[in-house]
Amino acid sequence: MFENASFVISNTDHNLCPKPDKPEFAFIGRSNVGKSSLINMLTQKKNLAKTSGRPGKTQLINHFIVDDQWYLVDLPGYGYAKTSKSNRVAWSIMIEKYLLERENLQMVFVLIDSRLEPQKIDIEFVTWLGESGIPLGLIFTKADKQSMNKTQQSIARFRKVMKQTWEELPVMFVSSSETGLGREEIAEYIHAVLTT
Repeated sequence: MFENASFVISNTDHNLCPKPDKPEFAFIGRSNVGKSSLINMLTQKKNLAKTSGRPGKTQLINHFIVDDQWYLVDLPGYGYAKTSKSNRVAWSIMIEKYLLERENLQMVFVLIDSRLEPQKIDIEFVTWLGESGIPLGLIFTKADKQSMNKTQQSIARFRKVMKQTWEELPVMFVSSSETGLGREEIAEYIHAVLTT
């Protein structure tokens, strides 16, 4: 898994994405959650996804081909980004259309900052995915920034909020782009989805 990854195309329209002839796994999260760093950690390529200290750097649907077998898709973050309201609305529509209409989409990984209390915007987005019938998993990022005990407490709080409306919770992972934590588990999970 993740032996070879390369950039394919960026665009603003899901209809212009690569032909839907390979399984696709999308990654999304609030601006500044560490999505680009996570993608680079998973693929072990430092600059595959563009990282930035400025939230909202990803503004397009970015496709990467992995091992010539499947697409990793880097989606624009939701929430805070220094851009106009009209841009944010356009991104929202673009993301929604992609998620609802992309027929080869296997799963969406939603990234959550493990240091924070459950954020309303994350809960709302995850709930929307669930209500829309889109398979999803949660990746709690930046686990190296605090003790594992604090990370587990944070995940427990998130689970508690979700259990108010969810019968069955999605799969959850803990990750750190700095230490590589979670890479093996996420890779194994994607492999399992691809081979079932």
